Amino acid sequence: MTKEALTKEFEAIVGADNVLTSETDRHTYSYDAAVLDSVMPALVVRPTTSEQLGKVTALCNENGLPLTVRGAGTNLSGGTIPHPGGVVVLTNGMSNILEINEEDMYAVVEPGVVTSKFAAAVAAKGLFYPPDPGSQTVSTIGGNVAENAGGLRGLKYGVTKDYVMGVDFWDVNGELIKTGSRTVKCVTGYNLAGLMVASEGTLGVFDKIILKLVPPPQAAKSMMAIFPSMKAASETVAAIIANKIVPATLEMMDNFTIRTVDNFRKAGLPTDAAALLLIEVDGHPAQVEDEAAKVEDICKQNGCTEIKVANDAAERDAVWQARRDALPALANLKPTCVLEDATVPRSQIPNMIAALEDISNKYDLTIGTFGHAGDGNLHPTILTDKRNEKEWERVEEAIEAIFERALAMGGTLSGEHGIGMAKSKFMIDETSKGTLEYARRMKSVLDPKGILNPGKIIG
Repeated sequence: MTKEALTKEFEAIVGADNVLTSETDRHTYSYDAAVLDSVMPALVVRPTTSEQLGKVTALCNENGLPLTVRGAGTNLSGGTIPHPGGVVVLTNGMSNILEINEEDMYAVVEPGVVTSKFAAAVAAKGLFYPPDPGSQTVSTIGGNVAENAGGLRGLKYGVTKDYVMGVDFWDVNGELIKTGSRTVKCVTGYNLAGLMVASEGTLGVFDKIILKLVPPPQAAKSMMAIFPSMKAASETVAAIIANKIVPATLEMMDNFTIRTVDNFRKAGLPTDAAALLLIEVDGHPAQVEDEAAKVEDICKQNGCTEIKVANDAAERDAVWQARRDALPALANLKPTCVLEDATVPRSQIPNMIAALEDISNKYDLTIGTFGHAGDGNLHPTILTDKRNEKEWERVEEAIEAIFERALAMGGTLSGEHGIGMAKSKFMIDETSKGTLEYARRMKSVLDPKGILNPGKIIG
């Protein structure tokens, strides 16, 4: 079928206004937040109903058209970069919160719902949706599930997968697959909902998502601990966890990141600090006071020179806004910003910090380090210019070294950004040949024409 004929077919399903064919429109959806080359899709299609989504999926499969689903394009591993000649299916036309059930504490949403808007709607009902990826003001729930997104609260509350109760999705034939339930317990059949989490659009096209909600904490206390070295800060992280304390958030920033963020936002950060830990404990008021006191003691025992406790909500918000500003602030410094998320067991944080310093020196690169230190998920951020070919070669070598060191410590290639295209060649290093072949066999049965986001995760 010709491109013109296919365009007519898609227009018949979603309407002419929801099929984008101009070069400008197609270029808009040819890249994501990863530092990878863009790929122009043949068409961009925007379904607005469940029925349309199923028909679009089936039409792509009938014609062997590679299909890449896209929410907000905040992906950092190339998961939403389309395949040459393929179709990008936008989810922003399916952005309804279908239900927030206060009695049974769950919600049902369409995949294009923006994360922060959903969290706010839940909070207005007196409930709490904890996953809070850094991109939450623009990222979508569908993308969060596809990547198993994390966030600052992952240490205590877990990541997206811990809140997915069910996923309805379309298979390549346009058949609706229903998984999970609205009940707390469900062991009916295979755990297909779990299979969809972190599948990056390679196994099905999300239609509706059922999410668990929880009661909000009664109290919280936020603090900023200042350290004379990254070593002291990282050892403090390990000590807090070793003392069986699980803060809601336990974040780290190095001096380079501190200075960059303060210049970006004028946040009043201590720019002479070698390292900061941003810590929040929450729960019952008495528990909060007890754990906050213990955390302060541990910080002081490990060389903390000063602890600043937020006195009100405004100060608390300022602390966490400063942390969320880390990536945009660093990205302003150089033309190219490579944000990694290799993750290690929490006890290995001091060793990983030391490894990053070694790698920075060895490859003569500027690396700002921040991240979710409490769960071992660091974000070493390499600032460079991809147009400088010799420097870019060093960047690629440094990335390989970061992965190698993390895996040697019992870590993983990705804590929350996914594999996509950027890390697929390293999968063999963490898993095994048998693991990859098993995954490929499974995909070949579920997607025999290989149309679902080809080239991602397993190549």
